[in-house]
Amino acid sequence: MTVVLQFYDGGGGLRPCQEPPIPAVMASRFETFAALHVPGDPVILYNIWDVGSALAVVDAGAKALATGSHPVADANGWPDGQNVPLEFVFANARRIVDAVDLPLTVDFESAYSIDAEEGAANVAALKETGAVGCNFEDQVIGGEGVHPLELQTRRIAVIRRTVGADFFINARTDLFLKTQTYDDGLVDQVIERGKAFADAGASGFFVPRLADPSQIERVVREVPLPLNVIAFPGAPEKRVWADAGVARISHGPDPQRALMAKLTEMASAAIN
Repeated sequence: MTVVLQFYDGGGGLRPCQEPPIPAVMASRFETFAALHVPGDPVILYNIWDVGSALAVVDAGAKALATGSHPVADANGWPDGQNVPLEFVFANARRIVDAVDLPLTVDFESAYSIDAEEGAANVAALKETGAVGCNFEDQVIGGEGVHPLELQTRRIAVIRRTVGADFFINARTDLFLKTQTYDDGLVDQVIERGKAFADAGASGFFVPRLADPSQIERVVREVPLPLNVIAFPGAPEKRVWADAGVARISHGPDPQRALMAKLTEMASAAIN
């Protein structure tokens, strides 16, 4: 049976009522966040650590939010390196998600386990907080160097299989953090990892301390993932990185460190 809605037309009669158009389905936070990664127009993630810092960065005009593991640890009395209890990581993420309307990605270090299945389960629990993505790094926390490529790609693949297609896995390699020799051979290794991470199901590629525009152009050209770099004192300006094809710029621990330095300065002026 077809139901025709009618309404009084003001002239004594009834005529059919046009059904209101169905509004377009709003993009999910996952889709919104992924769409912000545009090579040449990078999304800026000014890293936060709690609800207060999140609200401040939202007020500044942010399009998305990202925690940093180091700021979260420092602000709450733990050393960095997976020493913040998982329960605290999840609770902190959930409180931020509940307080803001922007998508949140979490620096999840090495997923708190070398075991692929256990790490993937931890990432799945992180997704349950409402976070849309995470950083997942390849350095050996508490040890030396980075994990073998075969192991790291398997870990990424299991995470992807566990969390589904929408969660943004920002696969990070710390090769540039483990040396002071930023030559073409190192870039070759970075590219090898980036391609393998892409094949394993990563959504983005994060290379902290990669800074030279010509090297960035190589990575962008050869790795089929949006590239994330991290700002630091002395790094090229945002426009230079954008022109090289960067899709995401993080700020790591520097915002929290600068704020704490300012707090110390203000407290010293008041006390002394």
